[in-house]
Amino acid sequence: MTDLADTPKTAFFDTGGESSPVQLLDPAGTLLHGELRSGMTPEKVRGLYRDMVLARRFDEESYHLQRQGELGLWLSCRGQEAAQVGSIRALRPTDHVFPSYREQAAALCRGLEPAELLTQWRGTAHGGWDPARYRFHITSLVLSTQLLHATGYAMGVAADQRKNPELDEIVLCYFGDGAASQGDANEALNWAAVTNAPLVFFCQNNQWAISTPSSAQSRTPLHVRAAGFGLTTTLVDGNDVLAVHAATTAAAGRVRAGGPPELIEARTYRMAGHSTSDDPTRYRESGEVSAWEGRDPIDRVQRLLDDRGWADERFLRMLDEEAKALSETTREACRALSAPPLEDSFRNTLSTETAALRAERERYTKWRESFA
Repeated sequence: MTDLADTPKTAFFDTGGESSPVQLLDPAGTLLHGELRSGMTPEKVRGLYRDMVLARRFDEESYHLQRQGELGLWLSCRGQEAAQVGSIRALRPTDHVFPSYREQAAALCRGLEPAELLTQWRGTAHGGWDPARYRFHITSLVLSTQLLHATGYAMGVAADQRKNPELDEIVLCYFGDGAASQGDANEALNWAAVTNAPLVFFCQNNQWAISTPSSAQSRTPLHVRAAGFGLTTTLVDGNDVLAVHAATTAAAGRVRAGGPPELIEARTYRMAGHSTSDDPTRYRESGEVSAWEGRDPIDRVQRLLDDRGWADERFLRMLDEEAKALSETTREACRALSAPPLEDSFRNTLSTETAALRAERERYTKWRESFA
């Protein structure tokens, strides 16, 4: 295979049907071309491995916090670390990202703190962080809305670039296979293509839209459908962090150079339930889960590191210590989050508190204090 940045889009999809995903590292940890490609180095591989290990530890700790009653809900990204880490690390810090509700791994790579990521699930804030600071939008819980948000934002970026050609910001939008069935998604793909918005759509096809399998959602693969709207598309092994990084780097480069918007479909798997309110054993077989466990994105990189001797004992020991420290920080940060006073709801309903809202707030405060 040639370098992904120089490969035409026809190598990635067949408009007549299904295609084979781009893969650079197989589940056994073997580089399919013998050597690293597309500017990847052993140091970068270690960095991607570190990101995935820390993301999984944070995810596991958050899952346990929910089970202990500290969080109201949690949506695990276990199994999808390669799709998120490989893609987010292919962007520039100035590129703006629109997530859905399962992008904890990507968020950690952008520098968000555990407390910021847990506030919404603890019920202490509607968001949790400043999107402008991290170039990472707040969580979108309503299915598929972030695709239209990202498209509108990218259209604004394009307008700014027409005034100042030196600007080369692009936008990346994460969504799942279930969201692809929504009308908002189809509208976003169409508008992005028509306006040539500087946007990369990144679909984590984790095989299940809650209890509905991908096979029951659409007869046509998403990357083929997106091509029909006029987007350049790529199908990639979403559990291969090297392939995801290379594909996203190539797509981002083409869009940044003025090419049409692109869509990457990353085939991956949601190892846990849709959320902590879901029981996946009711709709999928244990054999299916076991098969995907054999394709674990972290295990395959670990095998590569071991085989090539790219990670010594000191690196692994320090990573283990860092993961343990992240677990402790996550627990402490979660339990330190307290709900804001209900009076803030009156103050923040409008940009300026009206006399009527102030009167309501004062009546509520008087009523609350009467119990003391």
